[in-house]
Amino acid sequence: MDEGVGTEVRGPVAQFKAFFRLHWTRGAVGRETPEWVWRFAYHTWLIALLFKLLGSSWDESWHFKFLRDDLAPPHLLNSIGTGVAVVLVVIHTYTGMAATRRSQRLLQTGLAVFLIAAPLDVINHRISGLDLTAWSATHGLLYLGTALMLAGLIDGWLAAGPRGTLVLGALWVFFLENTVFPNGQQEYGTLEMTSCMPHGVLDVSSCYAERELLEFAANQIGRPVDYAAIEHFALPIPSWVYPLWGIGVAALVLAVAARTMKLTWAATIVAGAYVAYRAVIWPLLVAADFPPSTVPFYLVFVGLAVDLARRARQPHLVEAVLGGVLVTALGYGALYAQDVLLDAPPVAWWSAPIALVGVAGLWALARGRRWLPDRAKTSRPVSGGADA
Repeated sequence: MDEGVGTEVRGPVAQFKAFFRLHWTRGAVGRETPEWVWRFAYHTWLIALLFKLLGSSWDESWHFKFLRDDLAPPHLLNSIGTGVAVVLVVIHTYTGMAATRRSQRLLQTGLAVFLIAAPLDVINHRISGLDLTAWSATHGLLYLGTALMLAGLIDGWLAAGPRGTLVLGALWVFFLENTVFPNGQQEYGTLEMTSCMPHGVLDVSSCYAERELLEFAANQIGRPVDYAAIEHFALPIPSWVYPLWGIGVAALVLAVAARTMKLTWAATIVAGAYVAYRAVIWPLLVAADFPPSTVPFYLVFVGLAVDLARRARQPHLVEAVLGGVLVTALGYGALYAQDVLLDAPPVAWWSAPIALVGVAGLWALARGRRWLPDRAKTSRPVSGGADA
């Protein structure tokens, strides 16, 4: 019996010990799970994801200053989160607790993809040298693995029945961050270029990146450290990628988040929380003498557009078209205002019609509830009592 454990045992270490004392037995997936175990598992997941978030944020800034190092502090911080994630997936798999069959498979697959991608990324750097972009294939596998694990966590949390929205909202913030993370290449890169061009004239000594890093990047393309080499290092991505990913793809993520959270302004809240994090982390990194990045403030307006489209309560196809129009108008409008008033990466404005059609089309195809958890077939958590 473990009734009252959730209130009597406080602190993650004490609950960790209590869990292994009371529940470390092999069980089938979907096994009846005490409420405190659900919350302990998911709160621990949030800690793991926070380590990964802080590590990845630091890592991106680090790589715009120093040559890559496998044992760089940001990698070690990220590895703490990965280690905790490995332990949690093992617990879900062995005990069958705090998971559904689908969520467990997503967690297992995501972790496998991530653990395969990590050494592949190291090998890629050994063979190719400096990886100049966050958009490489091995980095893409890392994002994919993380996305699958987050999808599994969201699926499991929803399947448990009506719950509080704080954990679900936090998971969607992590999911959004993982999705738009590659855009950081351009958000750091545009300010890197600005740092190298004081008064409109190239001055390599004023760049945020160290000379060793710039020389290494220039040697990879057989050039001296000139404007073309620095641009290839800082902004190698076509200018249409940033808005289509940061507005179009982010809008689709926020639309799904809003549907699962069932809050009036859910998309705006998730986007706002992510932007708030970015607005806090960059001055901290700058204070530690790392390069700054632009903050995607326009994302708040993308979330607002999603919420406004849903609040109109139109038939699904009309809602999809309205969503595409609002996301494009508010997203691109806010991005243009940010570019004028603050700073933003290079943007191909002609991509706006493509974003409109893409968002509206994919929004329309998302009709149906097959991607939502089937609660009727899922055992819900119990507040206490012995394990089934």
